[in-house]
Amino acid sequence: MSYGAPPGWDYRVDMAGSDKKRFTRRTPDQAQIVRRTIQVLFLLLNLWIGARFYQFVRFYETGGQSAWMPRPAGVEGYLPIAGLMNLKYFALTGIVPDVHPAGMFLLTAFIAISWLVRKAFCSWLCPVGTLSEWLWMLGRKVFGRNVAAPRWLDVPLRGLKYLLFGFFAYAVGSMSAGDLAAFIHGPYGLVADVKMLNFFRHLGEVGAVILGVLVVGSVLVKNLWCRYLCPYGALLGIVSLASPTRIRRNADACIDCAKCAKACPSLLPVDKLPMIRSAECTGCLECVTICPAKGALNLSVARTRPVPTWAVVVVIAVVFFGTVSAAKLTGHWNSAVPDWMYRQLVPNADTYDHPK
Repeated sequence: MSYGAPPGWDYRVDMAGSDKKRFTRRTPDQAQIVRRTIQVLFLLLNLWIGARFYQFVRFYETGGQSAWMPRPAGVEGYLPIAGLMNLKYFALTGIVPDVHPAGMFLLTAFIAISWLVRKAFCSWLCPVGTLSEWLWMLGRKVFGRNVAAPRWLDVPLRGLKYLLFGFFAYAVGSMSAGDLAAFIHGPYGLVADVKMLNFFRHLGEVGAVILGVLVVGSVLVKNLWCRYLCPYGALLGIVSLASPTRIRRNADACIDCAKCAKACPSLLPVDKLPMIRSAECTGCLECVTICPAKGALNLSVARTRPVPTWAVVVVIAVVFFGTVSAAKLTGHWNSAVPDWMYRQLVPNADTYDHPK
């Protein structure tokens, strides 16, 4: 028999052992307030980094006529392929690369977070994930619902991001330490961040159409980019499969209201499975937050006590700030590119083609 609970109430079984069911008011779960606060703060941090990087680029584009701004190394978080290349170079040589080292440390931090608390980077920190979430929420508010692809189409589409990641992994995996060093220290590699900025600054007609389709599609479909196309998310999802944390459902306490499945941004059947193993789970805790039955659904390690929201926040903060601090304290955060090289390369960034 299925039971429902009014918003803000818990389901509990009568302790006397009878079949009677009763509802008691629960303390409101603050998980989503905390998560969305962190999302906004991290998005603002990225906007601040972007503004500083733009000023840095403009200084060299104008020949020193505009205000000087030191290059913010955090911009390398947007260079995951460079981070992956540097990570392999470090694994092969034991040497921390001197160009785009912050990208390697940030990638390492996000991989570690994904292993510890699922693919939490995507739902707690990633600015693209945040914007994607806001877009589908806008679509649901405007149209009353979001579009979901049928399973026969959804499954192969989800495979696209793994194919994209496989392509990049194969390309990087086939490179020797010498190849990696030559790529990163070449003109293209040195100003890969500038080329990324210029792509959006000088957006062509084709690029604008593709971006527009992605934005409109993200309004209609939950997490369109993240679900089907993001190779970064594919990597973190694969890592999260080895995570000791899982969303677990207690069938004895579950009241079969299916609210968890309806709330899941990744469209996972949380209400049907005893445990969520999927690489699509982002650890957003939406399902746990909305569950009205006490003890029915939790993020937990093995079958031990549930992992509270504050513990997830602590893990993310310790790993992220700890990794960044370690890189800075050891002198491996900023790229060792001299001023004269930036003066030569930045104004001509768009003329450098990707090495064969």
